[in-house]
Amino acid sequence: MNPLNLPDIDRVYIERHADNNHACDVIVKTSDGTIYTCLFVTLQYLRRQMEINYLFCRQVEGSVPVRFAALDTPHLLVEKLDRDTIEDAIDNLLALDIFETLFTRVTQIEGERPTAEAPMVDSGRTTQEVAAVVISEVLVVTG
Repeated sequence: MNPLNLPDIDRVYIERHADNNHACDVIVKTSDGTIYTCLFVTLQYLRRQMEINYLFCRQVEGSVPVRFAALDTPHLLVEKLDRDTIEDAIDNLLALDIFETLFTRVTQIEGERPTAEAPMVDSGRTTQEVAAVVISEVLVVTG
């Protein structure tokens, strides 16, 4: 069941971060060609970000060393980054009617303007073209 009336998912692409086994970019392509993206991370990823910020703050004069993680892009926290977990999480987000609140749509419909409910990364063709190149030349098809 798809409460958002989104087209069916055509493919799920997963780009593993080469230097980090605890984060990966996930791109979802629907049957109508719409592309969504989200960063999937584990608790270890967040712990590492906190430690990096702590070490950095220790070296900056006037700052107080504290462990924190500032999340600037949509992140989805999962227990592990295997294909089944990622696909099950996506299915659950669709069933719970929250997929579009956590995934960022990067394709633009002609004449459409971004809104708070349907934001688009830079709302332009550049992002769509970058996503197309990443999908065709970088990512491993897993769906």
